[in-house]
Amino acid sequence: MIKPKTRWDVGQWTPVQDERAAKLAAALKLPPLVARLLVARGVDEPEAARLFLEAGPEHMHDPYRLKGMEEAVERIRRTTADGGKIRIYGDYDADGVSATSLLIRLFRRLGYDFDYYIPDRLKEGYGLNRPAIDQAAAAGVRLLLTVDTGVSAVDEVAYARELGMEVVVTDHHEPPEVLPEAHALINPKQPGCPYPFKGLAGAGVAFKLAHALTGEPPLELADVAALGTIADLMPLTGENRILVRCGLAQMRGGSVPGLRALAEKANVNLAAVTAADVAFGMAPRVNASGRLSHADHAVTLLTTERSEEAEEKAALLDGLNRERQKIVDAIVREAEEMWEARCDRARREGETEPPVIVLAGEGWNVGVIGIVASKLLEKHYKPTVILSVDGETGLCKGSARSIDGYDLHAALTSCAELFEHFGGHQAAAGMTLHRDRLAELERRLGEWALRTLTDEDWIPKTRVDLVCALEEASVETIEQLDRLQPFGADNPSPRVLIANVNVADRRTMGKDGKHLKLSLAGGGRLLDAVGFGMGGYAEQLAQGAYVSVIGELAMNEWNGNRRPQLLMKDLRVEQVQLFDLRGEREPLAALRAVLERTAARERSAAVLAATQAWAEAAAGAAQPEQGAENGTLSFYTFESMPDEGICCEELVLLGEPASGERLAAVLERCNGLEAVHAIYRQERASPGRTRRFPGREQFAKVYQLLRRAERLPERGLSERLAAMAGLPADTVEMMLDVFAELAFIERREGSIYVNPSPQKRELSESARYRAAVREAESASILHAPYKELSGWIAERSARRTGTLNGGATISSPERMT
Repeated sequence: MIKPKTRWDVGQWTPVQDERAAKLAAALKLPPLVARLLVARGVDEPEAARLFLEAGPEHMHDPYRLKGMEEAVERIRRTTADGGKIRIYGDYDADGVSATSLLIRLFRRLGYDFDYYIPDRLKEGYGLNRPAIDQAAAAGVRLLLTVDTGVSAVDEVAYARELGMEVVVTDHHEPPEVLPEAHALINPKQPGCPYPFKGLAGAGVAFKLAHALTGEPPLELADVAALGTIADLMPLTGENRILVRCGLAQMRGGSVPGLRALAEKANVNLAAVTAADVAFGMAPRVNASGRLSHADHAVTLLTTERSEEAEEKAALLDGLNRERQKIVDAIVREAEEMWEARCDRARREGETEPPVIVLAGEGWNVGVIGIVASKLLEKHYKPTVILSVDGETGLCKGSARSIDGYDLHAALTSCAELFEHFGGHQAAAGMTLHRDRLAELERRLGEWALRTLTDEDWIPKTRVDLVCALEEASVETIEQLDRLQPFGADNPSPRVLIANVNVADRRTMGKDGKHLKLSLAGGGRLLDAVGFGMGGYAEQLAQGAYVSVIGELAMNEWNGNRRPQLLMKDLRVEQVQLFDLRGEREPLAALRAVLERTAARERSAAVLAATQAWAEAAAGAAQPEQGAENGTLSFYTFESMPDEGICCEELVLLGEPASGERLAAVLERCNGLEAVHAIYRQERASPGRTRRFPGREQFAKVYQLLRRAERLPERGLSERLAAMAGLPADTVEMMLDVFAELAFIERREGSIYVNPSPQKRELSESARYRAAVREAESASILHAPYKELSGWIAERSARRTGTLNGGATISSPERMT
């Protein structure tokens, strides 16, 4: 048994969904798995599915459906016609940089008089500010055009208008109750906006403005729009799918020097770039510019037409990103030490560790504390708040990340009086407060967690899209799954569950064996499964074990060959595993190796010796560090096994047990058992020891032979029936004993009489039958083939809980096929 690291949340599946998936598969000629996935994601009609898979620029919405677009275009055109100057006012994150760069490239092409401004993250902070507005007025700016910011800047917009500037706001953030009185405001989320898609990024809104100004979708600008959309974790559904798909295609053309240079530094093959490449390779380098230096470097990279300048800026951003990684690593180490000290203090004071992580440090870089919060959350799975303290003022600027079930915004709202200001949503938030209030913040957030979270909420959850049969993991299916790209927010890479398949082979890969490769067998098929960072499972999995895995289907291409594979994320084994060491010539050496592995993994183990001599030898072979001194390793014989049973995760059988029946009694009294190691001599089984115990059909066959006559002489009857039924004579003799005990027959005066109307009874009601079952098990099971012995151990162990499930951790048990 191996427990999964996370809760597996398998979506519900209904007969109605089955019907819809079948219709999709037939209408669009899709593999069943792909059709089921579309239905599971709410795309359950053929026309909707066709648009999801194939929609292009012609399916983009009319930009003038955005409230404020007509006024914005009119203001921009009038300003340029009058010779007025426009200033693009952007934001320092990757979305803001992308939106700014998009309009720079457009305005250059249109010949506008313009410049741009992005505030310094550390010196000015987010959004419009008065000094920057003063500077714009002094520079003779006629029209201030914001991108990815401005929807909350009520006072700043009013101030700009007082100075004589016109203001057009384009933004995508949640609008407040009071909106700025700009000359035009474009935001698909603002009240009264009829635009059908609300999930545009700041760069997406800028793209729609460009669309309106040019009269057609400016696909040559879709590359930076896609960069901003992906980087800002916008949903890759609806119009964003079209925009990102077009943008990735534009990137693959390699026409923009900055994107070419950026991809090279990120080790991204631009000719085959994916949304994941952008999210994890290119976007972090763009973000590093605003986090550690100034976003101007990133804007120059994305807008320059000179390859030399692009390479220079890409190198600079790559260096900033490496510096950012070092800063993050240093803060994470410091934060981990602080958290460990905080937990130690709680233990000394007799308290439990805080349910919410709240840590603050002087001089921590405000630009990366959100990343630090995410890393601590990933490790500890607790809501996490990381704050940077200003040593002079005592003010702390913080960033928070949350787990499923903990509404961060609601929790912060419950203690709003502690903050100078705060904002965010369920999963992420930012705040400013004085350091004197940090202890109270930790207490209040912790109380909210204890009130609102269940025990299950503290276990990380893995969403599983579908159950996938091994034979469905084909090259064709994976090629068709690729049509669901781009993958990202709200359209993640499909995650499947492949349940109860045989481990045909297992091995580690990579330096120090950090990675795991399994060969999974089922339905006459083999599938390679690779788990990065999962190498430790190699020695935890028994050869031949039945495993369930979740992961993402992918194509493995090597030397011109293409094979399907599964990129594993988690696995579990539901039954107690058998590690078969019955052929080991040096049993004590095998025992030492097993105990070394269990001690290294801090597992509780028990050695069950066949005799007292074996028990003494085992105790002598074990090392103190393997747990004998601290109680995690214990030694027993069958005679010394406590009546109430024992608790252990690993049970080692040293020497052949006296019988299967006695071993079964022990297995049924081992609590917490996950693995059995059998170390005893494997004898060549004789035909008498391995023959199968007769099943119901064979009992019925012999009984029907008896019913052909009312009375039969008992002498020689067993031999005659054995010949007719193809069974050993002693087996038939046992059957006759069972029939007699159950009153199916009567033995009288050397003859057997068949009861013409016997009462219906179960074979297991017979004491002779039960004894025969036990005898058969004892006679054969200890030397049975691996698969048979493994199944028997799993079944016997499961009896202690009354279930064969072994504690599977799935939210929904339905098989989605």
